[in-house]
Amino acid sequence: MKIEITVPTPGESITEVQIAGWLVANGEQVEDNQEIVEIDSDKATLSIAATATGKITILVEEGETVEVNSVIAEIDTDAVGTIVKKQVENTETKVEAKQKTDAPKEKAKVIENPSTVIDELNISPLARKIMAANDISDKNIIEFFKQHRLNKEDVEYYLEKGGEKVVNSPTPTTTWSGSRDTKTSKMSMLRKKLSQRLVSVKNETAMLTTFNEVNMSPIMAIRKKYKETFIKQHDVNLGFMSFFTKAVTEAMASFPQVNSQISGDEFISFDYVDVSVAISAPKGLVVPVIRNAESMSLAQIEQEIKNLAIKARDNKLSLQEMQGGTFTITNGGVFGSMMSTPILNPPQSAILGMHNIVEKPIAVNGKVEIHPMMYIALSYDHRVIDGRESVGFLVKVKEMLENPERMLFGSKNPVEVLLGV
Repeated sequence: MKIEITVPTPGESITEVQIAGWLVANGEQVEDNQEIVEIDSDKATLSIAATATGKITILVEEGETVEVNSVIAEIDTDAVGTIVKKQVENTETKVEAKQKTDAPKEKAKVIENPSTVIDELNISPLARKIMAANDISDKNIIEFFKQHRLNKEDVEYYLEKGGEKVVNSPTPTTTWSGSRDTKTSKMSMLRKKLSQRLVSVKNETAMLTTFNEVNMSPIMAIRKKYKETFIKQHDVNLGFMSFFTKAVTEAMASFPQVNSQISGDEFISFDYVDVSVAISAPKGLVVPVIRNAESMSLAQIEQEIKNLAIKARDNKLSLQEMQGGTFTITNGGVFGSMMSTPILNPPQSAILGMHNIVEKPIAVNGKVEIHPMMYIALSYDHRVIDGRESVGFLVKVKEMLENPERMLFGSKNPVEVLLGV
């Protein structure tokens, strides 16, 4: 019997998707509930699982755009397809043997550091799931292949997949080949939608940007003092994003216009703050949302950011997790940006940009001192927010960051209560 694999509806108003990549080969044997293909909509990347066990026949090539509910593959339950030899068991055995011979260590974590691992390996969601089930980390995979002796089949596979020879040279060389070739590739659905939204922001809003500078010494001192205690207590690192998120929510209590939007001829003001956090993912920039950030502790914010970053890296973010934000924070500083003008995330009216931290001489009580300084930028829609509110809001954020104890008035132990330690 042949079972059809159709494109499910990714979300409301989405009528077509793009085949991002097949996770199996044509004619391969697939198992029930095995993820077989990834699809790109204009909002997110989703995966489709097999609904039966059998031989798969792929009907649509990668990169093609298809309508929702259309048939993209068939599974013949009466036939047996090509069985692909998996490397997971060998990897797991190698990892376990290495752990037994080494001194006792903590169990390997699947995610060691989202910010550094995110672009290290190109691993499919299915492979990630298997790694998670067997507690195999990216580092384990890399170490295994470093120790693996290459044979004839490995080299032939490399050449078959487009590998090229590299000529060793005693002099430094560039990555440029010197050829005059060009490459053409289709834009993903996500990139198309992002392009449309960015152009519409420029054309349909009165966007302006105001800047300020923050002395990061107080926050860096808190992180240094409580870093180990915070990790032990909450099992998550203490970063800068939680401080900025908390400062933003506190400043909005004084400047609620920043947490408002235009809908037709009306203003919508929110009694809650859903903070969108810009994250760089393999498929491009995504902006998942931290719900009710105004009522969360720093530990809860850090944990939610970690969870969203992991999902973004694995292309597992749902549409619900990326919709409904009321304010956005983006951190260009992780890429070395000194200053920029962040662009609005519609229909929101404001976005805060964080930047690189640089030690600079500043005047403190009549003396010149060296402090870690960061430029912050607030882009806002002038139709909603006046200049006085935008400047006042950014100054309030600056005050909160330079005096973290102000985030909790009247606390006997403000810093420790703020951190929850």
